[in-house]
Amino acid sequence: MNVTPVTPPRPIDVVAVFPELAPLARTATRLHPRPGAPTRHDSSIGGPLLWPADEPWPYCEEPHVVDGVNPVRSPADLRQERRIFAGAYGRDLNAEEREALERIRPPRTRPVWLAVQSYDGPIEMLPVAQLYARDVPDLRPPEGKDLLQVLWCPFDHPIMPRTLLVWRSAAAVTDVLDTPPEPPAVQFDGYLPEPCVLEPEQITEYPDHLELSEELRERIRQWDVPQAAEEDMDPDTYYDCALSNAPGWKVGGWPAWDSTDPDPERCSECGTRMEVLMTVATFEEGDDAGNSWSPHPHPGAGPCPGHRGYNATGVQIGSGYRQHLFVCTANAEHPHIELMT
Repeated sequence: MNVTPVTPPRPIDVVAVFPELAPLARTATRLHPRPGAPTRHDSSIGGPLLWPADEPWPYCEEPHVVDGVNPVRSPADLRQERRIFAGAYGRDLNAEEREALERIRPPRTRPVWLAVQSYDGPIEMLPVAQLYARDVPDLRPPEGKDLLQVLWCPFDHPIMPRTLLVWRSAAAVTDVLDTPPEPPAVQFDGYLPEPCVLEPEQITEYPDHLELSEELRERIRQWDVPQAAEEDMDPDTYYDCALSNAPGWKVGGWPAWDSTDPDPERCSECGTRMEVLMTVATFEEGDDAGNSWSPHPHPGAGPCPGHRGYNATGVQIGSGYRQHLFVCTANAEHPHIELMT
């Protein structure tokens, strides 16, 4: 019997200390991806999509050029490589496995600056997530829709994958596309999500300190010092890491701003403010001491070569960041934006 993961209570009731945060509370749904075999009728990361057979599969029409520092691989080769490493976990590779890996990643025989590859023509997009509103309370789809499908191009545009959001009514899909096309190559291993089932959990979050007033930010900073000392943490990050918003894949809530300052975003079509719809994460664990955001029981994950920490999805954004997808609060089907933080 599966038990839905539960995020432990925060070490401190931050609203009791700073009542000004109460009206800023937002709910978020942590997705808690774990290895599995989702079907097109399930909410998933990296699983098959409920895609109409008579609807064209999306392609990325932008240029795709990569250098030889990180040679591209086909999705089939990356999946085979992952199966080999997972099957050999705790033992030495056999001759057949070593031969397969050498074929997938042959030794370089020429200078990397000569190994530039250009992919002409459209590139098939890859499924990233499929979320049914029945499973994700913070999804809030447009009227008449109950399903969100997220796809991306498995190449940088320019520093992360370019995403596509598709909202639809699941009941309207009666004839399903059985075998969607796949791209000939994936620029980075972390751009090919592993199929994962989800264990959604709704929690409460508060803004990153950079989104607070200067006065409140300073009070929190001074208060952080003794709290962080008890937890052996950096006093400049205690509130953000342990109290404000959860790490990992999630829908709704507040974005984190680790690598950039917050910049109020407005919809390019109507000028309405935008809020984070979904967070695509490299890591499920946080940076706080003891990983206090880790749910109980832990969803668990098998070995995933090339990625640090708990990462069932195999996704890596940049060198370990998040990709926030922002949508218009007036109409989620208006053009969205992507930010890496």
